[in-house]
Amino acid sequence: MLALGPLAFASPWLLLALLGLPALWWLMRVTPPAPRHQTFPAIGLLLGLKPAEQTPARTPWWLLALRFLLAGLVILALSQPLLNPQPAARQEGAFLIVIDNGWSAARNWQQTRSVAERLLTQAERENRTVYLLTTADPEGEDPGFEPLDVATARERLAVIEPRPWPPQHEDLASALREFPRDTDVVPYWLSDGVVSDNTDRGGIDSLGDRLDRLGDLTVYRPASERLPHLLQPPRETASHLKVAVQRLSEGYEESVALLVQDGEGRVLDRQPADFPPGSLETTITLELPLTLRNRVERLSLEGEAGANVVALSDERWRRRPVGLPLASDSERRQPLLSDSYYLTRALSPFTQVTEAPLARLLETPQALIALPDRILDESEAQQLDPWIRQGGLLLRFAGPRLAEAENPRLLPVELRQGGRTLGGTLTWDQPIALDDFPKDSPLAGLEVSEEVTVSSQVLARPDLGLNEKTWARLQDGTPLITAEQRGEGWLVLVHTSAGPAWSNLPLSGLYVELLRRLVAFSAGVSGEGDGPLPAWQVLDGFGRLQDPAPEVHPLPQEAGTAQIGPRQSPGYYGSDISRQALNLAPALTDAETLPSLGEYGTERSHETGPERPLLPWLLSAALGLALLDLLISLGMRGLLPIRPQLRRGTALLAFALLAGLTLSTDVQAQSEQKQQRALQASLETTLAYVQTGDPELDQSSRAGLVGLGQVLTQRTTIEPGPPMGVRPGEDELAFYPLLYWPVSEQQAPPDRAAERALQDYLDHGGTLLLDLGDGRGSRVDGDSRLQRLTSGIEIPRLVPVPEDHVLTRAFYLLQEFPGRYAGETLWVEETDETRHDGVATVIIGSHDWASAWAVDEGGRPLSAVIPGGERQREMAFRFGVNLVMYALTGNYKSDQVHVPFILERLGQ
Repeated sequence: MLALGPLAFASPWLLLALLGLPALWWLMRVTPPAPRHQTFPAIGLLLGLKPAEQTPARTPWWLLALRFLLAGLVILALSQPLLNPQPAARQEGAFLIVIDNGWSAARNWQQTRSVAERLLTQAERENRTVYLLTTADPEGEDPGFEPLDVATARERLAVIEPRPWPPQHEDLASALREFPRDTDVVPYWLSDGVVSDNTDRGGIDSLGDRLDRLGDLTVYRPASERLPHLLQPPRETASHLKVAVQRLSEGYEESVALLVQDGEGRVLDRQPADFPPGSLETTITLELPLTLRNRVERLSLEGEAGANVVALSDERWRRRPVGLPLASDSERRQPLLSDSYYLTRALSPFTQVTEAPLARLLETPQALIALPDRILDESEAQQLDPWIRQGGLLLRFAGPRLAEAENPRLLPVELRQGGRTLGGTLTWDQPIALDDFPKDSPLAGLEVSEEVTVSSQVLARPDLGLNEKTWARLQDGTPLITAEQRGEGWLVLVHTSAGPAWSNLPLSGLYVELLRRLVAFSAGVSGEGDGPLPAWQVLDGFGRLQDPAPEVHPLPQEAGTAQIGPRQSPGYYGSDISRQALNLAPALTDAETLPSLGEYGTERSHETGPERPLLPWLLSAALGLALLDLLISLGMRGLLPIRPQLRRGTALLAFALLAGLTLSTDVQAQSEQKQQRALQASLETTLAYVQTGDPELDQSSRAGLVGLGQVLTQRTTIEPGPPMGVRPGEDELAFYPLLYWPVSEQQAPPDRAAERALQDYLDHGGTLLLDLGDGRGSRVDGDSRLQRLTSGIEIPRLVPVPEDHVLTRAFYLLQEFPGRYAGETLWVEETDETRHDGVATVIIGSHDWASAWAVDEGGRPLSAVIPGGERQREMAFRFGVNLVMYALTGNYKSDQVHVPFILERLGQ
């Protein structure tokens, strides 16, 4: 291969034919003269005439130049020129392609795959075999030391995906030591540009050295601005959550956005954040109402894929409502002597504590009600019992009142009369420490300190079921915490005081952890103490939850000891009602940018254009020139009906046709582009907009559909491709489920071909969204702009969108449909079940949705929304999601009216 900057020739030896152009000039410079036509008055006049000698005429210089150009184009085409060629390998042998497919490869996976495709194309052109290796596949898989043909390598490349754990460079370097020494290879390393930890740095050096020993190594790596981010799990404070976002390179400004989602993928909040040029970390503060905060299950960075930018939430980050009966006046005057004071201080960091009379607490949802030493009367017990049976947890503490009470109500076990105190009748010589928590206790796994001791307690009467009800014991075997399930809820008794009067437990960190575990248990989570938790749902390399693979092991009891890898993927462990989140980012605290690998080989960037063969274009141009030369030759010989005066302009005609040839090449390029667009639109969901001829309006439409596509990808299973601008009548519309048509005063009415194309699109079930975009309201029966643009299209009868229309519940529940402007009427086709399955084909409004959806390359909004700000923009995005769902799935949501009857019949 001969490379000349961005141009290369796959068969450069054919360029030697250019040396034969002088011979062609000698052959082509003579042209037979054109025959002359002469009228003879009489045959006698011919007698005695001497025939004139016929001499050849010289070829005009411009025709000779045309033929030289034709011959040159043919020679250049046969030499197979390439634009943006893959650099040619400087040695013989098979291509050894190593791909980093660990956690950090997800953000640039498309670019990595494009580089691999270019290498396979080069291998195919040079008739080479391929070795395809990855650095993050599970242990025990075949490393791939078998040469593949290019077709098989492409099939294998199509199924390779990023993994949600660090790559194992050292393992691959060790495996490459077994590579056949007598095999010539050209190594390529498609690096992710990241060092996961200090151990990984050594593995990278080993792999680089091993590949360099095998051949002339070329390393591809992403630009520093394209390195992945890390999203750490939230840190809990008294009133909000703080989320740290980290990046691996600095020196440039950057903006990111944090998405907060619930278990069904609905966005609860979106918070933008900026990285100053010299910063590697930024912190985002989430201030959510308690009801929304307890629904948070997923935090992720908008517009970036990968398990490293996903933080899954579990009970550790939820603030459950906890009720405390209102303390007496004397206790409030002396808080350090009040049990409620210690309970409030211990519960406040991770719960929403409400102090109120008991009757008022029962009127609002509470995950747990904590009762310090207190005697319940009959009415209070009758109020608490149904609350417990419906799923509540009542946590009671002992004290002097409970120790002296006769037959106290609502206790999990029967008590002996009187308490057991240091120096009393039921005495022990010194305060007793806690024993380890039983393995079957919800408190199992909490670390017990020898410094925590109990000096007084109430004793449970011996009973056959006492052992099963005991969650914690002292070292002498007496129960310290007992519990009993009643209905769906629990009744728990701590046999010592909630304050420091009987124990120093309230002064220890164990007290906080114990209460945290009980609050989590009150929400239906048994905690970490049930032994290893089986994998329930795990993240893939792109940060999507999926069912776990068989090789994923259960999460150990001490989650901090888990090693992220093929056998311990990040995700949820446990079950649907009792699960614990294992996140990737906390295990990547030492991640950093990969230093230069220039000592091992040549470094290149992912950011290179695709390789384009020029042979079809050059042959097309040569064919056009050949036809032009034929026409000119026939005209000069008089074989075409061209008048003599027109022959004098043959040179001008030749240049005009040559210019036309360039135009025809452009037309061919446009045709190829249309075919490529049609292929892309048929292979993936593509949203389209009508090109109006107004560059600013068309750019707004495109940016709007880009923003809507990003939201669809993040919140739904729809992953649309890049939006396309179409011209009805010129482009095929059947590939696009939704066509956005912005309307302006300057637009020219569509011609007849465009009207027929739009009518055919509507007749076959396409969805057309007409946006007047001025926020002044739309009267579809009298708007001059609509009448002018749609006069040749059969617009069905339109009505304001009904309250129960499928558009109001296709994905989100909506009552309004704002865009950049709000409060205007949305008009839809009045449909029935007999036409297009009841799906409207025409929707009209004046909300300027594209401006509300529009984002720049960094994902930042481009236009302000009036008057509702970012809340209105969020509602505009929700309308867009509903609209696309409606266009793709039709009116399936309307079948929900039958759900009660179906459930009723199933129940029978």
